[in-house]
Amino acid sequence: MMRGFWGRFFIAVEPLTIGLVFSVLATGLLLRHQQGAIFVAPIFGGAALLFFAYAAVLMSSVTRAVFESHGSIWTVDGYVDYRAHQAPDRDVSYFVSVLDENKQILGEWPLDRRPRALDRNEPWPAMVEFCRYGGILRIDGRSTGVLPDDIPALGIGAPAAFARSGEELPD
Repeated sequence: MMRGFWGRFFIAVEPLTIGLVFSVLATGLLLRHQQGAIFVAPIFGGAALLFFAYAAVLMSSVTRAVFESHGSIWTVDGYVDYRAHQAPDRDVSYFVSVLDENKQILGEWPLDRRPRALDRNEPWPAMVEFCRYGGILRIDGRSTGVLPDDIPALGIGAPAAFARSGEELPD
């Protein structure tokens, strides 16, 4: 998780630096009372705000993920349930949920495609390891692929490593 954070951070350094440069230019023009500064400084100031906003957008999701990753990972002896939801005039949406021993929903996550497990009509008992942000990590000790079992350092060579192992790349 921290690899992704630092990777995104180093990408966000560029818009932060450009925003800082535009801020210094706008402030310098106004403080030195340069001719035409009243017209040019707002353009630089607006550009600085846009670059700062871009850097914030780049960092928001990965920062949230880091905070969530330091949260709890729960292991529950409960149930796993898949369901389909058909909204009027929309496509079918698929969901997976973790249920406790009383079949109360502990967490639910959307799926991108129809799982084969939907052929079952009722939840099945399982030992489930999950986290709120990432979803189900393991079912009965078997990885769901949300977290890969092994990633090369800094992710360099990950596509080739997953291609050799026959695993799908994690999303």
